[in-house]
Amino acid sequence: MRQHAIELVYLVAAIGFVLSLKWMSSPPTARRGLLAGEIGFGLAIAATLATPGITGTGYAYIAAALFIGAAIGVPLGLLVPMTAMPQRIALSHAFGALAAALVGTTEYYLTQPAIGKFTMGVLGAEILLGFLVFTGSLMAAGKLQELLPQRPITYPAQNAINFAIFGAACAIIIALIFTPGSAALIPVLIVLALAFGVLLIVPIGGADMPTVIALLNSYAGLSGAALGFVLDNKLLIVAGALDGTSGLILSIIMCRAMNRSFRNVLFGAFGQLQEPDEGVEAGNVRSASTDEAAELLKLARNVVIVPGYGMAVAQAQHKVRELADALAREGVDVKFAIHPVAGRMPGHMNVLLAEANVPYDQLLDMDEINPDFPQTDVVLVLGANDVVNPAARHNRGSPIYGMPILEVDKAQCVMVVKRSMRAGFAGIENELFYDPKTLMVFGDAKAVVSELGAEVSGVKDSIGI
Repeated sequence: MRQHAIELVYLVAAIGFVLSLKWMSSPPTARRGLLAGEIGFGLAIAATLATPGITGTGYAYIAAALFIGAAIGVPLGLLVPMTAMPQRIALSHAFGALAAALVGTTEYYLTQPAIGKFTMGVLGAEILLGFLVFTGSLMAAGKLQELLPQRPITYPAQNAINFAIFGAACAIIIALIFTPGSAALIPVLIVLALAFGVLLIVPIGGADMPTVIALLNSYAGLSGAALGFVLDNKLLIVAGALDGTSGLILSIIMCRAMNRSFRNVLFGAFGQLQEPDEGVEAGNVRSASTDEAAELLKLARNVVIVPGYGMAVAQAQHKVRELADALAREGVDVKFAIHPVAGRMPGHMNVLLAEANVPYDQLLDMDEINPDFPQTDVVLVLGANDVVNPAARHNRGSPIYGMPILEVDKAQCVMVVKRSMRAGFAGIENELFYDPKTLMVFGDAKAVVSELGAEVSGVKDSIGI
């Protein structure tokens, strides 16, 4: 009877996980989705703690682990800024995968050599995935945090070496299926998995890290689902499958948004500095002061603001909202154009602007806003780069060729707020900066937008600045 009750609670928790993913797909229901997920996890933990066979000593170990985990997790959740959220997510994947891999390894040593062939195969795959996700996620977090070079680290025959390591790991799993008592092979499998995780990620540029993190999330979910089969835990199977499929779908969406394939992401070394084409003339750059930029904004009938990673780094979202409100008081129609991969993860810009209470109906995705650019008076680009580069439409030699972009160059006037002319993640010059219709406003996004807001609202004039 007790076991049936636990299974019933697991079922309710699984429904909570499904509803969480469903509701989090839309901003108005996102909070409800988070609550459903939290309730599901709470029920799952409570049901697991009620499992027969856990002794007083076991509860003591669990309590200690919960305390240590909370001591690390609470500061990570509260103190990490939004700009560092992708690397925090990568760390979560790393330690979640490590936990699954360690549990699987422990289960092997507790049950071998009596373990069955199917279970051994699933367990071997779980150990391989868990450990490679651990080191791979650490490498991804290091690149995003700039502890490691963001440019691809390449070396001769890297793909051949990677496939050889992966093939050797798979051969060990096959050997374990037929000789599960060969415990000495497990440490070798672990070392190969750890090495493969490192070597798989370091040749990938920082621009692709968000996609890689989503893919690693998928692998971590598959690892958890495999562990569920090993432990005969249906909730772990469901949760792992949901995590694995959602991570895969997110990776596919991101690849489509960049017109890239998984093969190109994993083996394309995207993000290396590109030499400028000899036949392309950069042209002159026109700059403007904040006073001139503010005057153009006030005279416009409609303005589209394009937020990018520069806005996130400067934490300028609240000042952007103030600028939008000031323009609206002047009778200017203001909208926000959101590229699917702007920032460091999907939805990055949406979350930042929602934090600043920008209305949802002002946030338009790429497909909705692109037809409006030819009728737009002024576009204000805040720290975005590759996602507004016209080279993606016509330069077949460009690494971003074919990537859907926000077609801001079709507007009547474009103003770009950037600290410098530094290339974006793709490592190429942005043709937009040299367009005769473009005005560069150099400076920190928060400071520039703050000055623009003051100019538009007349605050500077009223205090005699």
